[in-house]
Amino acid sequence: MAAIEPELDKEAVLIAHEKTYHAFSVLLRWSMLALAASISGLTVWFATPGGFWGGLFTFAIVWVAGYYGMVKREEQQPLDPWVPGRKGIL
Repeated sequence: MAAIEPELDKEAVLIAHEKTYHAFSVLLRWSMLALAASISGLTVWFATPGGFWGGLFTFAIVWVAGYYGMVKREEQQPLDPWVPGRKGIL
């Protein structure tokens, strides 16, 4: 078992965990947006008479809507632990 960490290192461990969580969250959100836009675009391209240009237009619309939603969510609830004015973790 790992030794018990001193009190001073607890905040450093929490900050490292929060950085890792933030990176995973950003990767997951961008991956979901890419999948949603790709599936929508490919569906319109191959399963409707919209063709390539319809699929491309659908891809762009879904991407812009998702990007706008992610940016607004990040502004309202920042996940970055180094945002100016943010209080300490402990």
